[in-house]
Order: sequence, then structure tokens, then C-alpha cells
Amino acid sequence: MHLPTDDSGHPLAVAFEDFIRSQPFPCVGAKSALSKGQMKIVVARSIASSWDDPRLYPALLAFICRYRAKPDLFQSFAVIFADETAFPEEVFERHLWNRVQSLSDKDAFLGQRYDARVEADPNDPHFSLSFGGEAFFVVGMHPGARRPARRFSHPVLVFNLRAQFEQLRAEGRYEKLRSAILSRDEALAGSINPMLARHGDASEARQYSGRAVDADWVCPFRGRETESRDAA
Repeated sequence: MHLPTDDSGHPLAVAFEDFIRSQPFPCVGAKSALSKGQMKIVVARSIASSWDDPRLYPALLAFICRYRAKPDLFQSFAVIFADETAFPEEVFERHLWNRVQSLSDKDAFLGQRYDARVEADPNDPHFSLSFGGEAFFVVGMHPGARRPARRFSHPVLVFNLRAQFEQLRAEGRYEKLRSAILSRDEALAGSINPMLARHGDASEARQYSGRAVDADWVCPFRGRETESRDAA
């Protein structure tokens, strides 16, 4: 595996930071992560290829180690893919899950435990991804996204720590933050994102790609067996 690199000065990283800082962008959590210098950005080749997966996985683990050493709020890990191909939403969604599956398979192969605070079954309403024993919610962005907040010049995967959502809830700050993001997103797009749901009400897997999916949509992710997770 390749050691993590620092891509903070890459032109795509700078462009993405400008996108987050722009006034219309609705996620105030991402803005806070960036302003605090707590958004780790890695630039990879193509979301359609596994080429950089051996570099992305240890970079994600390094991010987790830094978070555990200093668990401040508003930390994110973002992967920007340099390939400029504009995928239709369904194709981007497939590539997103292929990359997530590859990273998850590496996590399982190396014996990393699945975060016991969430479920590994993507159909379960308490589902989250898990890497290095930490649960994550993924936000996908790409040029072909219908929602303006998800529309960036290149494909991006943003990994957000589930523990931070729970910390905000414990501090009584979650609802205010969520309301602010929803209001800003509605002002930008003209409507509320129909795929939004609270953790525990519906599987968050339906929200990752940003595409509006039907009730009969089936997540392509192969979650780990419960027995394997518990034994890890």
C-alpha cells in the first residue's frame, strides 16, 4: 500500500475549497471543517478505476487516527477524482459504490472491526459504512448531479464521521445545524432534497450518490456478515 500524500496544494483541491467557501453552498458543517483546517483532501485519478484505491485506503485510516487523537468537531475526508468525464447520475452512482466496496473489502481483509454502533446491512435503517472501526456517511458530488449542492466540476466523495453527528446531538446542536443546512439547500435548489431522512428512519445508503431513487431501489453494496463483524 502507498503512504498517504498531501494534495492540499493541488489545483483541484483549491477549486473544491473555493466551491465549499462560496456563499450559496449550503453545508455549514463542511464550511466549518474547511475554516478550521480539518478537511483532508486527496486527489485521485478516476472514480471509474481502482487504480488509486491502495492509496486512498491508508489515507482514510490516517485521517481516522488523527481524528481519534484529537476528536474535534467538523472533520471530513474528501477524495476528488481528476477524470473530467461527466457521468449520468446512474453511472456515477455505480462508480461510487464500486469505490466504496473496494475500500470496504480492504478494510475487511485487514481485519478491521465494523463499528458496532451501526449496521453493516445497507437495507437496515441504522446502516453506515465503517472503516478502521469508525462509521461514515458518504456524500457524492459530480458534474451531472441534479442538486446544485452536489454539482462540482469533478467527481468527489466526502467521508463524514458518524460519531460527529452523535456528538452534535449530545450537545443539543444537531437540530439547529440540520435546519440551517436544509434552509440553505432549499434556497439554492428551490426545493428540499426528497432523499433526506434521519438515521434510523431509512437506510442512509439511499442518500450517498445524491440521485433521487425509487422505493424499490436496491443498494449494490455487499455488507459484511454479522458473524464476521462481531468476531473482528
